[in-house]
Amino acid sequence: MNDDATAVCDGWDGSECEGTPHCPPRCPRFVDKEGTRWTIRPARDADEPFLAEMYDAFDRTHRAQGLPPVSRRRCADWVETMLREANNVVAERDGELLGHAMYTPTDAAVPELAVFVHPAAQDRGVGTELCRHVIANAAAADREGLELHVETGNRVARSVYRTVGFEVAERRGDLRMELDLDEPIATEVRWPPLARQGPAEPAVDLSPRDGGPGRSPADD
Repeated sequence: MNDDATAVCDGWDGSECEGTPHCPPRCPRFVDKEGTRWTIRPARDADEPFLAEMYDAFDRTHRAQGLPPVSRRRCADWVETMLREANNVVAERDGELLGHAMYTPTDAAVPELAVFVHPAAQDRGVGTELCRHVIANAAAADREGLELHVETGNRVARSVYRTVGFEVAERRGDLRMELDLDEPIATEVRWPPLARQGPAEPAVDLSPRDGGPGRSPADD
C-alpha cells in the first residue's frame, strides 16, 4: 500500500466501489462502530516518534506477552526494530496514530501477528480491521499462514482473533493460534467494499442530519 493508493478514492461511501488496479490488498477506508472515519495504511519511518507516543498511554493492563515494553527507551527500540524488520500497518484518525499491527519476520512462511490499539480507541472495531489488513498483506506476500500468542484469560482478544479466522493450535500457558492463508478469509479480506458488503447494503451516512453518522456495515 502507498499514499497514492488512497488518491483513487473520491469518498467514503463504498457501497458501489468495485476496486481499481491501484488499490492495495485491502481498502484503506474504514468507518468504526461509532461512525468515525479512519485510514489504515503502511507505517513509515517518520511514524516512529508518534507510535512511541501512542504506546506511552498503555498501562500494564493493556500489555500482553511483555509488549509493548514498559521502559520508554526499550519501547522506542522495539518500535524502531518493528519498523525495520516487520510488515507494519497503522490506524490513523484525523492525523493521529491510534493503532499499530504487524507480522514478523517478513520472510517467514508463517510469521507472527501482533496488534495494538490505543486504550481510548478500543471497542470500536479498530483492532479487528487492523488484523484484516495484516491478513491481506500476508496473503498478498504469499505467506503460508499467520500465528499469534494470546493470554488464555484475554477473552476480548481471543474473540477478535476468532472473528478473523484464527483457531487455537496449542494450549501451553498462553494460547497459540494459527490461520492458514489458504482459508477463504484470506481472499475475502482483499475484496473491494462492494464485494465484501454486497450491493444491497446501505451506504454509510456520515452527514450530520438525522442523528449524525451511521455505522459501517463492514465492521462486524
